[in-house]
Amino acid sequence: MPSVLSVKNLNVSLENNLVLEKINFAIAPGESLAIIGPNGSGKTVLIKALLGLLPHTGEVKWAKDVKIGYVPQKIDADRHLPITLADLLMAKARTLGLENKKYDHVSKVIGLTKKSLETPVGHLSGGQFQKGLIALALLGDPHIIILDEPTASLDQSSEEHIYELIHRLQEDYKLTVIIVSHDLSMVYHKIHKVLCLNKQVLAFGDPQEILNPKNLKQVFGVSIEFYDHIHKKNASKR
Repeated sequence: MPSVLSVKNLNVSLENNLVLEKINFAIAPGESLAIIGPNGSGKTVLIKALLGLLPHTGEVKWAKDVKIGYVPQKIDADRHLPITLADLLMAKARTLGLENKKYDHVSKVIGLTKKSLETPVGHLSGGQFQKGLIALALLGDPHIIILDEPTASLDQSSEEHIYELIHRLQEDYKLTVIIVSHDLSMVYHKIHKVLCLNKQVLAFGDPQEILNPKNLKQVFGVSIEFYDHIHKKNASKR
């Protein structure tokens, strides 16, 4: 199967400092890829290089005519700004030349309530705001959605709801998903491929093979075990 994204010998330097070196990987259409690594390992830099937002050397090759939706790591919303999620979604829909029914459809798919759509973005909860950002990324029917730590500021319950939403969207719409995540339990159970990053690719492959103590210690510099909250949650239902 041809790759939807192929990366070969990618190098990124910022202010004359080599941040990423010799990055190589590829993913197929419909696959999900999680990028994991410690703070400062270059995860967000890699995402921005893939999107063409940072200069780089090497090759980043996307499939022809591919459309990409992007959910950034963080957007600070001014609580006094009178802009609602509905305003943002309608503005993007107009920019893309989409009909209003597309905006309505995406809102329903994501599960945005009338109340959340009409609430100023600075007054939304973290989970509601993340849902809004995902809705914005889905406008225009992308083939790929890239999410940079979409649950970084959420509690565990909200985090699980966001990951369940992402997983459902991928299955229902046959999306390719690239996600930066610190939730190793989610990565282990829900993701097809994992890329362990610390300026270089230290491991790449199936989560069940990659997320072992040896690789995790190499990536994070310390012995690490992750709490398998998904397994625990499912076990409690049996």
